[in-house]
Parts: sequence; C-alpha cells; structure tokens
Amino acid sequence: MATTIDGIDPHFEGRVLVVANRLPMSIKANENGEFEYSISSGGLVSGLKGLSKVVDFRWFGWPGIDVHRNDKDGVRRHLLNNFNAVPIFLNDEVAQMHYNGFSNSILWPLLHRMPDKAESVPNWSNAYQEVNETFADNIVPYVEDHDLIWVHDYHLLLLPGILRERLKKKKGLKIGFFLHTPFPTEDHFTILPFREEICRSLLLCDVIGFHTNQYAKDFLNSARIVLPGVARSPSDLHWEGRKVLVHGFPLGIEADEWRERLETETARKELLGFQQVFKDQKVLLGVDRLDYIKGVPQKLLAFDRFLTENPEWVGKVVLVQLAIPTRTDVTAYRKLREEVEMLVGRINGKHATVRHAPIHYLYRSVQPEQLAALYAVADACVISSVRDGLNLVSYEYAACQDQKKGVLLMSNYVGAAKILPPSSMVVMNPWDKPRFAGKIKEVLMMSEKEKEEKHAAVMKIVDNWTSAKWGKAFLEAMMTGQVPKILGNPDRDPAEEWAFDLSDSQIGDIVAESEADVKG
Repeated sequence: MATTIDGIDPHFEGRVLVVANRLPMSIKANENGEFEYSISSGGLVSGLKGLSKVVDFRWFGWPGIDVHRNDKDGVRRHLLNNFNAVPIFLNDEVAQMHYNGFSNSILWPLLHRMPDKAESVPNWSNAYQEVNETFADNIVPYVEDHDLIWVHDYHLLLLPGILRERLKKKKGLKIGFFLHTPFPTEDHFTILPFREEICRSLLLCDVIGFHTNQYAKDFLNSARIVLPGVARSPSDLHWEGRKVLVHGFPLGIEADEWRERLETETARKELLGFQQVFKDQKVLLGVDRLDYIKGVPQKLLAFDRFLTENPEWVGKVVLVQLAIPTRTDVTAYRKLREEVEMLVGRINGKHATVRHAPIHYLYRSVQPEQLAALYAVADACVISSVRDGLNLVSYEYAACQDQKKGVLLMSNYVGAAKILPPSSMVVMNPWDKPRFAGKIKEVLMMSEKEKEEKHAAVMKIVDNWTSAKWGKAFLEAMMTGQVPKILGNPDRDPAEEWAFDLSDSQIGDIVAESEADVKG
C-alpha cells in the first residue's frame, strides 16, 4: 500500500520501510506463557514516533528475545496486524555476539574515537555479518518497486549493500542510511573492521545522513581514503558512476509532548515533591545512560573541584545525577559503574554535612512523568559527554523549562552544541576540569535576564525543528536527490567555534590526572 507523505510529494507511489536493530516495542512472556507488548523508549523510537503521525511506514527489527519456533507465527501476526512491524528472529547467542559483542564492544568505541575501550573476539565479526544477512533475508520478500528503505545505525552498516545487490531488479528503489552516532575521523576509521565493506555498503545508498555536517565531512574524507575511485564534492560522493548524497540531518523532538507530560497530575505531584526536597537549593541535573561516552566521571570531578574552591556553596547546591543502566553485560560498562559509584561516595563523604548530601545519585530508569518533573525543577542541566552523536536530553530539558528558564551547560563534544546557537548555552570542555568547575559557578550565578535570553534562543530550534520535520527532510532527500532546507547551520566547524579544544596528547595527560583523582 502506498503512503502519503504530507508536504513532500503527493505523487509518491511507494512505501516507507524502516529498518533498525530493535523493534519499537518490548516483548516479554508473562506467567501464563502469553506475550505482552509495550512501546519502547529511546532516541530513535522517539524520533520516529513524531514521523509516524505524518508517514505510514512498516518497521523491521529484532524483537529483543529468542522466540521459540512454535510461537514465531503468532508473534509475527500480532506485530504485523497491531504495529505494522515485522520481527526478525535471531538465535540468542548470535544476537548477543552481534549486539553486545561486535556492535557495542568494537564499533561503538571506535565510532566515538575511543579505541582503548574496544575489545575483540573472532566470532563477533562472523555474528555481525550473519545478522546483517539475516535481516536482508527477511526484508527482501516485502520489498516492492518504488519503495523507500531507510536503514538505521551502526548495528546494520553492511545491510544497505546487501539489499542493493539482492534487489537490483526493483524499479525506482531508494535506500537511505542514518547513523545516530558520530563518525570517526579518518585516522580512527582506518582501525574499523570491515572498513572497505562498510564504505561499499554505504556508497550503495542514495542518501547517507548524520546528525551534523561535521560527521558527514568525516565520512566523506574517510571514504575517499579507504576506497579507490571515490571523488567528493561538498555534499556528495561519486563512486563507480553513482552519486550519493551525504549530509547532516539533525534530529529533533516533539516539545509539546514534554509540556503536556509536565501538566499531568503525576508530574505535578512529582514536581511539588522535588520543590520541597530541594527548597532553598540550586539544582544541577545530569541525565545520562551510564556510558563511558557521557563523561559522568568528568562531571563529578568538576563538581568536586567547584565545591572545593567554593565552600560557601556547600548546602546551597545539589547535583542530581540520573544514571540509566545500559549494556550491563559489557565489561567496560561494569567498570564504569564501579568508578562512578566510588566517586559519588568519595565526593559525598568529602563535602556532605549532617543535613546535606551534595550528590543525589540514582542508578535506574525513571518514568517519563518523573523525568519531566526533574527537568522542570533543575536550575541547570549539565551534559558533559566526551563524545556524543546529538544528545536529545538538552532538547527535552529546555522543553520543560518554560517557567524556570534553566540553563544548558553543555560539552563542546556533543552534536547538539553544533546545532544550537552559541548564545543559547554555556559551553565547556569536559576534560578541562578547572574551567569546567568555573562554568558551574557561572551558570549558578547567571542573571534571570540572561537565562531568559538563552532559553528563548534554545526554544527557537527545539520548537521549530521537530522529529517529524527531521524524518520528512530525510525522506524528501531520498525522493529528490536534493537536500531540503535544514534548520540552523550544522556546518559550523567546531575547531573554529571552540578555541579551547584540546589535543589528543593534552587529553591523555588529563585522563591520567582523572584516573589519579578516581583512585583518591
């Protein structure tokens, strides 16, 4: 069945097939052996939720559990009839080697320029190839002429090439790929396994999207080095007679949904409770998956330094750090949790009084209404990632700040820092502990007028560039071969923007100092 894409092309005759590693719902068996289905959370699910209001698409992905062969037909029918989704079943062992193994223990750290975090087991690469082939096996029977196939993220880097080879006879077929992480510079990309195969696969797409144009430029440079015969122009690549559009498409959120959530009875009660608990205190908020890219240790160390240098603030400011568990089966993540919890204990022990603990640490997920209330009560949101694709927490926080006009204190290594206007936030380098501590004081001392001006500047982007517009812009690029008007200017060069970026050697020195701090 063809879909109508509002505001793009009324003559479009195909369908939109969205492919991601996971389906947008969680599935689990209850005590009676029956399956229960619930919508998942996460950046991609949130982003495509907005798009689903204007585009009818079918979703393909792994259901997240190993389904017995006798149950597969029933699960498949239920997902197709109720969610327009097609499950791709994987053996549990293969799924784990693909996800926790190759994808998150090799690709994830290398894409974020952290080769020291990468692990390697030979069978992982075989599992990665097998899963990408299995996805193709399940998708190909559904594809018709003129369809748009939109593949998402690093778990499926080989899939576009496999699909293009298998679907050569389909007329008018368009394939797009969107990477939700940064793309490494060429020196880091050459470390990647399958780098030639990854480049070939992506160059068989019609459009390759990234959150910022800087990531797109990094890919353009890397592809030219890895594959012979690749020529580049400002926004596209030319290879073996193909033109591939490569560009930044920054993701957005539906800000009104967060405002509506904040107005619910549950959120109002939560907010009132937080206001009573933190009465007469400034609240700094951190909301991060407990991932080494998020810079949580750097945030804690900077807060420690701030309190040490400004003891008059003890008892007057609190850091609420929500650390959402993720990838707990991966060794690097278990070690990170140990490091963070040791730091929290040490800093609280150092600065606490009988009546006050400077850090409130929560290692768990919270309900959306409680999260909205946390956003609303905070005087500043501290985002200290050492590398981050975009980071929608910054947008969500701003959307819940209509009353308080809180401030974003944001790492210059976050994609959103390249999209939002410089005047809308306070920017810092998470590795530069003395200056980071100084920036904490700056946001706490900021005048009401300046906070209002910064909040207004943020909301010009957050309100106008929604997730639905992001999705429509990408699909329009697939249909037309041209980049539509993208909000803001994601082409700003971070090297020009932030004069205090540090070299790799300087970062190495600071990492060594931070490790010494952690050991106490």
